[in-house]
Amino acid sequence: MSKILNNSGLPEKNIVYVSTYPPRECGIATFTKDLIDAVNETDTKKSQKVIAVNEKGAIYTYDKKVKFIIERDNEDDYIQAAEYVNDSDIDVVNLQHEFGIFGGNFGEYINIFLDKIKKPVITTLHTVQIGFEPEACEVLKKILQKSEAAVVIAHNAVEILKKQELLCKKFAVIPHGCPFIPFVNSENVKASMNLKGKFVVSTFGLISKGKGIEYAVKALASVVDTIPEIMYLIIGETHPEVRKNEGEKYRKKLLDLVYDLGLEKNVRFHNRFLPKRELIKYLQATDVYVTPYISPNQISSGTLVYALGAGRAIISTPYLHAQEVLAENRGLFCKFKDSKSIADCLIKLSDDNLRKNIENKAYKYSRRFLWSSVAKKYEELFSQTIREQR
Repeated sequence: MSKILNNSGLPEKNIVYVSTYPPRECGIATFTKDLIDAVNETDTKKSQKVIAVNEKGAIYTYDKKVKFIIERDNEDDYIQAAEYVNDSDIDVVNLQHEFGIFGGNFGEYINIFLDKIKKPVITTLHTVQIGFEPEACEVLKKILQKSEAAVVIAHNAVEILKKQELLCKKFAVIPHGCPFIPFVNSENVKASMNLKGKFVVSTFGLISKGKGIEYAVKALASVVDTIPEIMYLIIGETHPEVRKNEGEKYRKKLLDLVYDLGLEKNVRFHNRFLPKRELIKYLQATDVYVTPYISPNQISSGTLVYALGAGRAIISTPYLHAQEVLAENRGLFCKFKDSKSIADCLIKLSDDNLRKNIENKAYKYSRRFLWSSVAKKYEELFSQTIREQR
């Protein structure tokens, strides 16, 4: 059962986030924590709370911002969470939405919560794609009907939603945030990471087969003769939900592939969820960042934004988010599921002049994604919604 962890009265201008939350290892949990921290720096008068969503049977030691817990598959928890919000001084609810976070078919249980809520809701959509399945479309349609505004990460998401008649009173485009990362030459960091003399390629994030990492590994086999010092870092543990369903099957496939191609000296696996400070250091030691995702419809990638924020040269498949942020030669595009295309891009980026030119463009462009800037946009939307309701 859910528990109210703190039932104290809340001051004016309160926000509650419905989301996964650290220490749960989840990209949206990290996003929510970063957003809360950044909003707090922007407007210290705001009180920010969290309703955390747990997997069945999971127990986490949360910080004091978490006031209520929903167990994903317990319908009654969604009702109790709504009652908690309605009985509080909370002014606005920010729902961090991704279908798999919530219980029921395509996360339909979140609509139990929204049906009971009497406070304004702003929904951040982390999954927007062309051609939603009918059941997913129906769930999302109800969410948008209950929302005063919907935040999307990329501009093209709005048109994608409208074409499927997924409409909201207001759409706001607010990019995925990234921390401030000093722009440094990778050579200045490599020695401390045991990477001196290496041409460092990296991919990070929770590992699953949709990431297309096998195509990047195969690409290395084509370039080791040209770039013998190449080192590919695959950073991150297997996605917890994937691990529950199929164990380490995908990671084992990658390990076997590395062995079969004789790339043991050119690929390193870091099988853990890195703290932000350590992750940033690996990004700073990176020469080329690769996102070889296999879905063309991916609308949001936090790892892509982090790599841009570090000023790294990026190779990416042209999924929706990448098309937008890597336009105007801010990165190189490779074909989907095409190791030769990735290899060609790697060889191009071994040219120092081209790589440095792309790095400078990426870093300059990414300044608009800093959490300080993103938080201001959220804070303005929260305040405007509160004013309209009052």
